[in-house]
Amino acid sequence: MTDTAATRSPLSPTARSTVGRLRGRAATDRATLDDILDQGLICHLGVTLRGAPVVIPTIYGRIGDTLYLHGSTGAGNLRAALTGEISVAVTLVDAIVYARAAMHFSMNYRSAVIHGCPVEITDDDERTAALRAVVEHSAPGAWDTVRPPDKKESAATIVLALDLTEASVKTRTGDPSDDPADLDSPAWAGILPVHTTFGAPIPSADLAHESDVPAHIRARARAM
Repeated sequence: MTDTAATRSPLSPTARSTVGRLRGRAATDRATLDDILDQGLICHLGVTLRGAPVVIPTIYGRIGDTLYLHGSTGAGNLRAALTGEISVAVTLVDAIVYARAAMHFSMNYRSAVIHGCPVEITDDDERTAALRAVVEHSAPGAWDTVRPPDKKESAATIVLALDLTEASVKTRTGDPSDDPADLDSPAWAGILPVHTTFGAPIPSADLAHESDVPAHIRARARAM
């Protein structure tokens, strides 16, 4: 990203974006939100569909203060997202926290929840930039090496933009929070780190041209 968190709008301290329980775990700086969104691979989109709540995992992209989502124009969840408020969540799990007491087992994590009313992007240039951001988010360097969307594909795709101003960020780090009375327990306590890694690239069975794995894919395989 070329943007600078310090020069952008701060997170909005609304009632629903203010952490209520364990407020010491809340993060209010813009850079923490950006880092979580940039490291996550999928988000969970919460909408109301036919009168009931629905949560859909989907990929996304970020440009500055805007999160972009895309999908088929026939996708009911994206059409429903345009009718009112939505919520988008991204969570990174860093460790499982083993405690001496069952009620103190936990996870070390970084999470972000964004609220707002998305808008449909119809400007051709912004749509292209948004689709590029979505592809580049999970596959950096890929956009410039593949065929871009044609007119038919573009017409069948809806692109939504969600402003990131109203967001809640919460994290947990460190050891278990056991009660003093449990510290002499023989049970093991500590953390089990969780890491996301990529494996070796596997070429498609119908790959027409035999070649080495491109540099941008090799770089991605080493990135996490």
